[in-house]
Formats: sequence, C-alpha cells, structure tokens
Amino acid sequence: MGVLSNKITRDQLKAGDHIYSWRQAYFYSHHGIYVGEEKVIHFTQGQKETGKGTKSSQYTFSCRPPQISVDDPCPRCGYHSKRDGVIRSCLDCFLSGGDLYLFEYAVDKVYFIVQPRGGTCTLASSDPPESVLYRAFYLLENGFGDYNLFKNNCEDFAIYCKTELLVLTSAGRSGQAASFMAAASSIGILPLDFVPLVLSGVRATSLPGLGYLGCRMLYTYCENRLASDIGVRHDVSKVPVEKLIAIEPEEEEEEEASNEIVEKNQFISLHERINSMPQTLLS
Repeated sequence: MGVLSNKITRDQLKAGDHIYSWRQAYFYSHHGIYVGEEKVIHFTQGQKETGKGTKSSQYTFSCRPPQISVDDPCPRCGYHSKRDGVIRSCLDCFLSGGDLYLFEYAVDKVYFIVQPRGGTCTLASSDPPESVLYRAFYLLENGFGDYNLFKNNCEDFAIYCKTELLVLTSAGRSGQAASFMAAASSIGILPLDFVPLVLSGVRATSLPGLGYLGCRMLYTYCENRLASDIGVRHDVSKVPVEKLIAIEPEEEEEEEASNEIVEKNQFISLHERINSMPQTLLS
C-alpha cells in the first residue's frame, strides 16, 4: 500500500479487515468486511425492482458481479444477483473481477486530504477484529435497514462494523457520498469566487485567474471532505449493534407518520385552493 493506492494481495488479508473494490471504471467502489476463509459480508441493493423508496435509491448502482447470471447463483458460495441487504459471498463474487483494496483507519489529516478520492480511509479508529466480526455477523442475521445511495450504503455498513459509530443526523457518513457532495459544493460556490477577480481587475480566463479558481475549488473540496469524515464530526455516537436493530422499527414508524402528515397537508392545501376558486369555474 502507498499514499496513492491501498491495493493489497489476498495473502495480506486478515479477518475483520474493511476491504473494497472499484466498479465502473473507478467511478465508485463496493465495500465489505472480510470474515476469513475467502468470505466477505457486505451490504448491497442487488438486482431487484425499485418500485418504492427514495429517488436516489432508484439510481443506486448494482453490485452484481458481471460474470454471474441474473438467474444462476454462484456455484462456490451461492451468491445470487437478485439478493439484497446484508449478505455473505465469496471473495471472488465480492471483487467482481476487480482489484482488492484495504480501507485504512486512524490516518492523519494530511494523509486524508492528499487522497484523490473519498471512500479509501478515515480519521476514525477501528475497534478490535473480534468486535468488528461480531457486528458483521449480527447484521448478517438482522439486516442494516434499507439501502440508500447517500445515507445508508455499503461503505456506511463497513464503517459501522469497524467503529460502531453512527451519525445521529440525517446526513450520511460514507466517504464516497461526502466526496460527491464536496465536489458539487466546490462547483456551486464558483460564481462567488469571481467577485475577487472582478474587484482586482483580473480576467477569469487568464492564467492567474484560472489558477486562483482552481486553488479555491480544490481548497473547498478538501475542506468539505475533511469536515464530513466520521472521525472528526460531532454528530456521531457509539451505538451498540443490538440497540441499532432495536431502534430501526421506531424510525420506520416515525417516517410513516411523517409521510402521512405530509399527505394530509397536501390534501388540505388542495381543498383550500378549490374552495377559493370562483364558483363559476366549479359549476
């Protein structure tokens, strides 16, 4: 492993390691917990219909290995592309033909910032392997909730197994999601960065202007990535896996109640608009 790559070989693997493999020409990575004997526990949406759920979940990338048919399970581990949730598969199915990488914990801020992509390391410290394996197998039996690309994905699952840390707000905690949001934020503030150039009389298309804008975007990107890391956030807490499973039904009930309130308010708003219309239009 090095600063620019966390690539490792299979003989370097240890039970309890957080591993990942890049997908779709390095566009995103799939994460899991290695549990020994060439097996990995990971969280996936699989290849299934997404008739309900958030819009983001409908665009979640499938983690189905391309060499496995949609209808035929893997002969080695029984992995099936239509399976979703927390599953256990062989290492080959997890890697899906890609290379093997090790997610690093307890890195310093400089090392974290120089990483070109998120989802490769964190400032948070890992718990002992036995604790990591206990959580992974517990969640294999009890699930990890619904898959959500930005709030509850495979990286979130692996990080929780390693740290027991849970974000208490609605924002997600995975490095990949944070990188996408940081990139969007750095582009979003770009119009504001033109103000100093205008005031100083420097053209944005000139070499000094482009250099200034590039440095500003890079600084904003790195700053937002660092602030979103679970190792430095203040809205996180240690949540035992047993309690995590126990509170999930309550959260689902609260979400359903919230949806009912929204639908009721929409109906009332529509009713008020109809009543406010001229009677000549309603007759």
